[in-house]
Amino acid sequence: MFDPKVKHPMPTRDPKIRARDFLPVELGYDEETAVEEAKRCLNCKNKPCTGGCPVRIDIPAFIAKVAARDFDGAYEIINASSSLPAVCGRVCPQETQCESKCVRGIKGEPVAIGRLERFVADYHLNKPEKPVPKIEKNGVKVAIVGAGSAGLTCAGDLAKKGYEVTVFEALHKAGGVMTYGIPEFRLPKSIVSAEIENLSRLGVKIETNVVIGKTLTIEDLKEDGYKAIFIGSGAGLPKFLHIKGEELNGVFSANEFLTRINLMRAYEPDADTPIWRGNKVAVIGGGNVAMDAARSAMRLGAEKVYVVYRRSEEELPARREEVAHAKEEGVEFHLLTDPTEILDDGNYNVAGLRCVEMQLGEADASGRRRPFVKPDSEFVLEADTVIVSIGTAPNPLIKNATPELAVTDWGGIVVDEDLGTNLDGVYAGGDATSGAATVIMAMGAGKRAADSIDRYLNR
Repeated sequence: MFDPKVKHPMPTRDPKIRARDFLPVELGYDEETAVEEAKRCLNCKNKPCTGGCPVRIDIPAFIAKVAARDFDGAYEIINASSSLPAVCGRVCPQETQCESKCVRGIKGEPVAIGRLERFVADYHLNKPEKPVPKIEKNGVKVAIVGAGSAGLTCAGDLAKKGYEVTVFEALHKAGGVMTYGIPEFRLPKSIVSAEIENLSRLGVKIETNVVIGKTLTIEDLKEDGYKAIFIGSGAGLPKFLHIKGEELNGVFSANEFLTRINLMRAYEPDADTPIWRGNKVAVIGGGNVAMDAARSAMRLGAEKVYVVYRRSEEELPARREEVAHAKEEGVEFHLLTDPTEILDDGNYNVAGLRCVEMQLGEADASGRRRPFVKPDSEFVLEADTVIVSIGTAPNPLIKNATPELAVTDWGGIVVDEDLGTNLDGVYAGGDATSGAATVIMAMGAGKRAADSIDRYLNR
């Protein structure tokens, strides 16, 4: 018998099988499981879970609809706040947001809010016919720079308000990190495409292969009649360690590695742009991107995949779920380990990773304990491929082409509390202002910006 204090488990595929393909790992709830899980919700009057949601979904209300088997009604509630529910149900870190506020979690496990959101969104996407929303357009043009989670959310919310919205995307496919960063086994690209199609039904136009800062400038957009502009260009500039050997063949940024796999589908046998397939792969970093890179390397056929991280498992920034899945699939973790040099085999190829062991001291500015080198602890980790996954910075193209745009010393666009920049009618949000963060945080910024733009255009 099911224990009401415990979540209904998420069905997953066998780790030994899934570790060698790019098919989805998690299979999702069926209808009966979703209804039973929804019945665990206490329907709290003060809705603490909603307070933990960056886009403020009315969580108890949609869960009550699921419990009553009104899945269409549940979708309407979610869709009122979220433009990308099928995405968020898969990749949003609910455990540190809405589910962390769930009262059920005080004496047991919280309600599986993310899994229920995924179920409802998938139910809607699988319906053969979807009505076209009736929206009265106001004729006012708004430009969105970047078709990632921040830009698409802002576009969707503005389109619902009647604006003529055009999204300009630098790559040949929309979706941002959802398309080029998150692997197929975590977020199928068909799901991203379906969510984008929903936005198209609202009247959102997307122009790809347009690089704002090169193809067009912010000033060009204003001259073309766009009355407001939102910059959601993300943080696509990879950071490196600046250690000896980083220039060798077989060294990748996680950004390039995942883009080639996900956007260009380099894992397919007949791919036009194949990716290097390492046999012993070391991934440096401990975030979700590092887990994605490590698990992708395993699926490309690596014999050994290591995650190298200088703090302990307690400090790993990746989601617990992703760490657990990586371990199940055979990824090995070298924690309290810091790389100092990438070794050369004499032919400009990676021959190994020189490392030192670390110890943890007092907490630093991030709140995590500061690592320091353990004496006489140097060793070499066998590797023919190294993937660097230590973060990204905002793309510099827009600020370089718009010198009057205020930016921080690390390249983030400076915004006020309404996400307005120092340029009239120009707003920004998501990773372009904060640095690399989660999909749902970027979506929250997109919603805030849409409200601010609406107020600006109606003042």
